[in-house]
Amino acid sequence: MKKKLRVGTRKSQLAMAQASWVAKTISQAAPEWEVELVPLSTLGDRILDRTLDQVGGKGLFIKELEVALLEGRIDLAVHSLKDVPVESTPLLPLLAYSPRENPRDVLVLPKDASGCPKDAPLGTASLRRAHQWARLHPEASIAPVRGNLQTRLEKLDRGEYSALILAAAGLNRLGLGHRISHVFGPEEMVPSAAQGILGIQGRSDEEHPYLWAVHDEESALIAACERSFLRELGGGCTMPVGAHALRSGEKLALYGYYYDEGWGNLRVQGQQVIQTQEEAQAFGAKLAQALKTDPKGHLWAKEEESP
Repeated sequence: MKKKLRVGTRKSQLAMAQASWVAKTISQAAPEWEVELVPLSTLGDRILDRTLDQVGGKGLFIKELEVALLEGRIDLAVHSLKDVPVESTPLLPLLAYSPRENPRDVLVLPKDASGCPKDAPLGTASLRRAHQWARLHPEASIAPVRGNLQTRLEKLDRGEYSALILAAAGLNRLGLGHRISHVFGPEEMVPSAAQGILGIQGRSDEEHPYLWAVHDEESALIAACERSFLRELGGGCTMPVGAHALRSGEKLALYGYYYDEGWGNLRVQGQQVIQTQEEAQAFGAKLAQALKTDPKGHLWAKEEESP
């Protein structure tokens, strides 16, 4: 008789696709488990008339899933790791990290559009993206946009926005990569910490012998570095902070971004030989400290070239 494994997820199309990948991968690697998806509605999905910084941050997307874990209604929860607060409860640790999808932010134009006027409103609910776009285009106006990915694209195509900045990972996971007009390199726009990685959360007092199938050690290393950078800066999920780590051989390179109300756009970058998660965390914290102690030395001026 098969053992049952209940995987909790938000109800959005993207969240369901992400959780379905986890469920399918575990089912194929450990066929003795019968994996069931349990869709749950979260407060972050229900409040759509305000931006996340006004209603408590991206942690609103995971609270109901954590309650379901604690109450035993689900056995695992699948999150976009960028939505998970850096300080988590010891009772519900992050147990596995998926292979990383493309972590970069992208520009999406309306269907059949040939360009994005620099003075047209841009849709984003992210302070991090808004400040970095304003650095590239100081004359541009920006309008908040909420809702799931499909809803945002529908609003864009109806003409409510002239362009959107979205995560490449979400578009790719839904087969919508063809909508991407421009991929921002980290020299243009630093993405959110852990963007493109799925975090799988469970109860600390249970065994999870099937998680090897979905875990990627390089993602865990990168996440440790990027989330440490965020944590050192006082990191809430709605803070205008970005972190993008790249692995090359034994070295890990990190681009870090922070918008300071007094100094404006700040950026730091560096690389170091990294072999453990502890070293990755220390490296991320060190670069964040560099921004805090010398903001003037890390001012990020507007570049001549921009999309």
